[in-house]
Amino acid sequence: MKREFIFLGPPACGKGTQTSKLAKHLGLPHIDTGSLLRAEIKSGSPNGEIAKSFIDKGQLVPVDLVGNIIKDRLSQPDCDNGYILDGYPRSVEQADKLDIINKELGDAKFMAIFFDMDHDVLISRIVNRRSCPVCGSIYNLKYLPTKIKGICDFCNEKLIQRKDDNEETAEARFKTYFKETAPLIEYYKNKNVLLTLDANGTIEEVWQRLLKLIEA
Repeated sequence: MKREFIFLGPPACGKGTQTSKLAKHLGLPHIDTGSLLRAEIKSGSPNGEIAKSFIDKGQLVPVDLVGNIIKDRLSQPDCDNGYILDGYPRSVEQADKLDIINKELGDAKFMAIFFDMDHDVLISRIVNRRSCPVCGSIYNLKYLPTKIKGICDFCNEKLIQRKDDNEETAEARFKTYFKETAPLIEYYKNKNVLLTLDANGTIEEVWQRLLKLIEA
């Protein structure tokens, strides 16, 4: 049966890391909305310019714009058996849009997993986050450092800090999250498809909890 997973939680809660691991474990594509949007922005397209103006302010990108990008991706052959969606939906309106997309593409077994983490830990993760400009690998100076300080483990490029990975923008993103995204917890709870994951701890600790949650 086709299996569909979405992951909910505030910025820097570890969704990207765990969804990548789960995608490999289950043999499903890991669809990172952030990467899709960044690719659109990098292309310099009109949609990319609009998306960038919202992201730079820590705000949500318009529903129809993201929905069209997501639908195009979910329509690709590698999603025929399911997918793991990271970073979408981020609002009840987007969730309604995703329901429409799934009905158009064919219903499947659906599961929403909420990553629950302490606020102070989240802020620390954001301000210490670094990424590789070439391969896109994500690191953290405190929680997931590179073997050689400031250098990507895979392509030996110097790491960069995204300009929105600072405390001021992080707080703005949290305000947006709690206003727009947090209601999704109740939304999917009412649909009886929500599971809550304790995202505090090491990557391996959270991974083991996630596996038990999925298997259950």
